[in-house]
Amino acid sequence: MTVSTNSTLTPFAQKLAAPLTKHKITVLQINLGRRCNLACSHCHVEASPKRTEELSPEICEQLVELIHRFPQIETVDLTGGAPEMNYGFRPLVEAARSHNKEVIVRSNLTIYFELGFEDLPDYFARHQLRVVASLPCYLEQNVDKMRGDGVFDSSIKALQRLNQLGYGSDPNLVLDLVYNPQVPTTLDFALAPDQQPLELAYKQHLGEQFGITFNHLFAITNLPIGRTKFHLEHRQLHQPYLQFLEGHYNDSTVEHLMCRNELSVDYLGNIYDCDFNQMEEIPATTPQGERLTVAKLLAAGSLDLIEDVKTAPYCYGCTAGSGSSCGGSLL
Repeated sequence: MTVSTNSTLTPFAQKLAAPLTKHKITVLQINLGRRCNLACSHCHVEASPKRTEELSPEICEQLVELIHRFPQIETVDLTGGAPEMNYGFRPLVEAARSHNKEVIVRSNLTIYFELGFEDLPDYFARHQLRVVASLPCYLEQNVDKMRGDGVFDSSIKALQRLNQLGYGSDPNLVLDLVYNPQVPTTLDFALAPDQQPLELAYKQHLGEQFGITFNHLFAITNLPIGRTKFHLEHRQLHQPYLQFLEGHYNDSTVEHLMCRNELSVDYLGNIYDCDFNQMEEIPATTPQGERLTVAKLLAAGSLDLIEDVKTAPYCYGCTAGSGSSCGGSLL
């Protein structure tokens, strides 16, 4: 859909019928750092092999304590970079699993072939981690264009290895894939395809061509953050893309936004409403305006210190069409 470049963007907060309030916190999403073996063109974290930022032992200990102390945390969602490459990955996995919490690892799949990480699939299966794996298309050319030469082939081999361990068939070993659209290069924007028929297409193609099975496909909108924002700005498409997203705003998605029941934690221990706000350095605060850290949550003895979610123009990406979250479409 082509959009006008002359219209003005409505501030997201004005679009809402009521303030975007927090619900009870049940999800702890931890960005362990920017280290990654890939440098994908759409990465909102701007991770790469050259990045060195990662969790410290001190913050890791605080997070382990947080996991132990708060039974209301149902899911610990580990991301990066490649979360597996960054300090603290295994201690956090084992702390969460010791309390039978769901652990999600957001994996790029290719990490299993890097020196020192070859045991990851077996480790995942042993601890029954839910693997959410990036595969932005089921066609080799499109994947390699977005993520680098040879990534598709490595990803297929990694998925086959996970299948051999029971992922995609054993109900305790859940394997989900993530679809991302290619970053727009013209004004002819489009939302991600409907998630359900796209999932069927993925399953048919990957099953017939490679014998791969998986549980769910998540279709995630590219938010204009990080490298996606850079590419859009370079082509003078950033503002038109935001206008396109606003034009597809769907009020029915707001109740289901992931920011409402999660805390996002960076490698320094700072607290945000979501991973996108983290990347744009918009911290979560108390009603008094105090910025929060893991240490402050522990001192307060509560995870529920935030009343309202901080919003920004890119929030339209999560509320356009069927909505978008780290768990795919919202509707």
